[in-house]
This record gives sequence, C-alpha cells and structure tokens, in this order.
Amino acid sequence: MKTKLLLLMTAISVAGAALAANPLLSPYKTIHQTIPFDQIKTEHYVPAFEEAMKQHMNEINEIVNNPKAPTFENTIVALDKAGSLLNKVSSPFFNLLGSETNDELQTIAQKMSPLLTEHSNSIRLNEKLFERVKVVYEGRDKLKLTPEQSTLLKKTYDGFADNGANLSENDKVKYRKLSKELSMLTLNFGQNVLKETNNWNMHITDKNLLAGLPADVLEMLALNAKKAGKAGWVLDLKATTYVPVMKYADNRDLRRELYMAYATRNMQGGEFDNLENIRKIANTRLEIAKLLGKNSYADQALVQRMAENKENVYDLLNKLLVAYKPAAQKEYDEVQAYANKNGAYFKVQSWDWSYYSEKLKAEKFDLTDEMLKPYFELENVKKGVFGLATKLFGVRFVKNTNIKVYHPEVDAYEVFDEKGKFLSVLYTDFHPREGKRAGAWMSEFKGQWMEAKTDSRPQITIVMNFTRPTETKPALLTYDELTTFLHEFGHALHGMLTKCTYESLSGTSVYRDFVELPSQIMENWASEKAFLDGFAVHYQTGEKIPAALIQKIKDSENFNTANFTLRQLSFGFLDMAWHSIEKPYKGDVIKMEKEAMASTQILPVVSDAAMSPTFSHIFSGGYAAGYYSYKWAEVLDADAYSVFVKNGIFDKKTAASFRQHVLVPGGTEHPMVLYKRFRGQEPTIDALLKRHGIQ
Repeated sequence: MKTKLLLLMTAISVAGAALAANPLLSPYKTIHQTIPFDQIKTEHYVPAFEEAMKQHMNEINEIVNNPKAPTFENTIVALDKAGSLLNKVSSPFFNLLGSETNDELQTIAQKMSPLLTEHSNSIRLNEKLFERVKVVYEGRDKLKLTPEQSTLLKKTYDGFADNGANLSENDKVKYRKLSKELSMLTLNFGQNVLKETNNWNMHITDKNLLAGLPADVLEMLALNAKKAGKAGWVLDLKATTYVPVMKYADNRDLRRELYMAYATRNMQGGEFDNLENIRKIANTRLEIAKLLGKNSYADQALVQRMAENKENVYDLLNKLLVAYKPAAQKEYDEVQAYANKNGAYFKVQSWDWSYYSEKLKAEKFDLTDEMLKPYFELENVKKGVFGLATKLFGVRFVKNTNIKVYHPEVDAYEVFDEKGKFLSVLYTDFHPREGKRAGAWMSEFKGQWMEAKTDSRPQITIVMNFTRPTETKPALLTYDELTTFLHEFGHALHGMLTKCTYESLSGTSVYRDFVELPSQIMENWASEKAFLDGFAVHYQTGEKIPAALIQKIKDSENFNTANFTLRQLSFGFLDMAWHSIEKPYKGDVIKMEKEAMASTQILPVVSDAAMSPTFSHIFSGGYAAGYYSYKWAEVLDADAYSVFVKNGIFDKKTAASFRQHVLVPGGTEHPMVLYKRFRGQEPTIDALLKRHGIQ
C-alpha cells in the first residue's frame, strides 16, 4: 500500500514538475511579456490546453458558487477576466496553425478542437452561471452603467442566449453534439484546402511554354525547381505564381491548365474533397439555428451585425448589382474587342480575362505591374506604410530583434505613440510558405485591457503571401500587394491603437460588417501622390517614382472595377445562399453555387469549376453569412475617406477624430453610433459610386 502511495505521489510530483516547466503555463519574462517562441515545443501544447481548461473551469465555479448576490463586477467582469490562461495558450497555437503549421500541429488541432468546443459549451450551457448573468442583465436599468459596461453586459448575456443557454436539457445535448461536429468540419475544411493547394505543382523544362512571364517571375519559378532538386521551372498554386501566370503567360493552354487546377481544388474526390463537408457545414449551422429558434443561420448571425437582417444584406447587394452590372458588361465587351483585334478569335474565358485585361490596361494607360514593381521594394514599402501611420496618428515603429519570433522571416516591432509611450508589439510575416494558408490577415497574440492604472497593451500580427525576393532581386511588390499591405495594416492599427477596459471589447472585437472599415479606408492612400512620394523609389537607381507614373495609377484606378465589384458580389450572394437555406441541403453543391452566382456573371461560366470547395472565409473562417461585409464596409470607407479628401489626406484633425471615434473604442458601443460621431451622419452609397465613376 505504501509503495502504491509512493508511486502515486511520485507520478503527481513528476506531472507537476512538467507543468511547471511548460513555458505556456508560466508568466512570460520577456520584453513586454511577448511569447517565448524559442522555448515553446509542440509537446507543450496539449498539457497546456488541459491545464488551462481546468483552471478556467475553476474560475467559472468560483463565480457560480459565489454566495454574494450577482453584480456587474462579481459576475460580468469576473467572466470577462476568466480564461486568461486559456487565451494565453490558444493564441500562439491557433495563430501558428494558420501561419506556420505542420502535421503535428494539425493533429493536435484535431484532438483539441472538439475538447475546446465542449469546454466552451460547458460554460455557455451552465444554468447556474446563466442565472447570475440574467439577474444582472434584467436589473441593468438600475445599475447606472457606462456605455462600455452596458455593451459588455449585453454581449455577455447574448453570448449565452445565442449559444443555447435558454434551451431545454434535451436540446442542450443536441447543441453540444452539433457544435462539436461543426468545429471539426470547419477545421477539416481549412486543412483540406491547404493540403490540396500544397500538393499540386507543375514541372516545366521547355522555357518557351513560359513566354510572356516577367524575368523575376521566371527566376522565382526556377528557384522553386532548384529547391525541389530539379532543372527548369516549377509552378504551384500559390498566389505569387497563379496571379502572374494568369496575367502574363502567352500560352493559353498553360493558363487554362493552371486555372482549372486552381478552380477545381477540393472537388474531384479523394482525401481532400470538400463537397460533402460543405453540405454538412451548411446543414449543421442550419440545425443549430433552428434549435435557437431561427429560420436560417443567416437569421441567427445577422442579429449581431450592422445589417441586422437578410433583407438589408440583399438590399445592398442588389443595389450594387444594378449599379455596376451595366458597367461590367461594357468592360467585358472592351476586353473582348481588344482580344479580337489582337488575333484572339474566341470568346474571352476566365483564364483569358486577366491576360487580355492586363494588355488592354497597358495600351490604354501605358501602365503595367512590371513598371511599378521596381518602385515598391518591400523594405521601402514598410517605411512608407509605417510612415503613413506616423503622419496620421503620430505613432512610430522600432524593430526589436530581441523579441522572439516564430519563423526567421518574421520581424517584431515595438510601437510607440507621439509622446514615446509604448502602444503595442507588431509582428510582420510577408512571404508564402508551405505551412502558411493562402491570403492575408491580421490577428492578435494578445488583446488590450485595462485594470486600475494598468493599461495592458496588445500584441498584433499581420500575415501575408507577398512576392519573395529572388537570388538577384529584393522582394518587389505589385500594386495589389501594396494595397493588401495597407488593408491588413489598417486592421493592425485598429488592434494597436485601441484603449478599452475589457479585452473582449477591445480592438477588432466589433461587428463583422464594421471591422473592414479601418482596413479598407487605408487602401485609399495607395494611389495618392503625396503618400507615394514619401517612399516609392527605384530599388536600383534611387530615383523617385515619376509623377507621370503616379498619374497613370490614378487614371487607371477604375479600370475593370465594375467586374471586380461583381466578383465580390458573387461571393456575397453565394455566402448568403448557403446560409439562408431553411431546409437541409442534399443536392449538388456546384449547382447551388451556379444558381446563387447567376445574376452576377459576365464572363462565360465554367461548368466544372467552383468557388465553394475552397471558400475558407465562410466554411472555415469567421465570415459565414458575413462576406457581404466587404461591400458594406466599402460604402463606409468611401464615405469616411471623403472627409480626408475634403480636409487633406494627412489632416491631423480628421485623423485624430477617426482615431478617437473609430479605432480607439473597439466594440464598446454600437458601430453606427461610433461612425456618426466621426462622420456626423449615416453613410450612403453615393461616395462609393462616385469613387468608381459609376455616378
């Protein structure tokens, strides 16, 4: 008996020592308490998750078992603070799952995702906990709360009510089951897209097949081949390959082959097929919505959006469709006529559009990406983008190589305000890797919060997939990559400049259709001469970008913008179609997609290609019933930027107002209240139509 007891005590001691040695569970003794990436190993995550969930549940039990009557402080604020250790563990894990994943991390995600969902359900479905929240919520009129406190109270109550707290016991069991299934389905969807994208490549040994591609693209493709131990060139489906091939490759068969490989991912059977995943995700979301008393998932999701309901979403999408479709048809006809004039005796298809559009643009405006890229060397662009924030908001960025990063290509910056006060840490990660999903995004490793005199500042990351440097050239960005940088940097500013009491309301913790305003407004500076003059110099000669070239950017700004808008609208309609179903969908996924997008199509429809199987925004990201947000926010950003145009694009008073009323408050009040404080009125679509030359 003594031996067994001794063995048990020894085991407990060893387990305790292992936990104590786990860097994820210890206070970070680093600069600004940043994540010690150099100390964290893959094997640390599972025990850290398990311990953090255990501690979180202990914190919840303390709230539930508090003998004192529920108050805003001992229930609502206590709930907001609970789970800080779990956030500390989850943050590096899920960020790395998107930006630097591997098989081991994906295996852990498969294990932990349902456990984390069940953990969350155990809190949201805790009747005694909800009763305490309800007592505070129902007595809110007597509490004399600040707007921020009122928002936190409503968000907390809704977080329970919208996640099954009012369900019967039987329905709570169903909710637990469905939410766990959904977490696995969405996780699998995203992993499938990454794996199928990484699995495709094309080895080419005949350089003639690559005619038309710029020299730096050829050099990048040759470097791909060299890394694979092959001669010649290797093409893949990353944006840095796909986009230039679509724009510049003279070989139409090559363009078509790459287009079809890209547009038929995850839909041809096999291990990574997503067609059944799509049906299951849409139907599971519907079933959850039905449990919660809604007719569709969109009805459930839009309650917490500026749009409020499906009717308002469709109203915006349809208004924009009516406004832009005639212009889009004219744009297509112009590209078709140009192609015919230049010996292309066929109807312009999806794999021809970028190619002939680029050539027409070059003819009309004497402007190509290749003319601009030498002026957009990445290091200079960083100076320009950071400098814009300095001009507008007085913030400055200081690179700190002592802050640990998760990959050698990542840089870390300390961010200070105009008085030298520390604001944030910013991580930048610019280039594609096999462990990084496609696209560009902003996230946070730590949110901002305040308690007493402590203002705990955030740690923000922006991740992109920009053109890599080659063996002979630095990283030279396209104009689209410049605007993408500005977009994600706008999100970063939202995260870095915020100053809120409660972490769950700080930074980008706002309605989905408001969160794109700070990002999209920053894109407006990309074509401004006063901005470009500050950093855009030729990477070899140091010559400033010519004024004539900037004017060409301005002149070409609306080139084919109507077709781009229709493309965005098609995604919005597709998203709403999947999330407005009121009966389980058992039909053909591709048929559903074609019908949803039909009204927006100008280019000939490719019958055996589809967007849905790789539409990660809505099937594995946070944009389900929310993709319309990009257009909604574009209306806001055009309206908001008109104030800068009127007062001066670097006007400090306008910038200070935008900072004070939009960036700093996070989600502490309803976004329309915040917007009207800045703008003085509600937005209309007029500024957007004017910007695009539609009116």
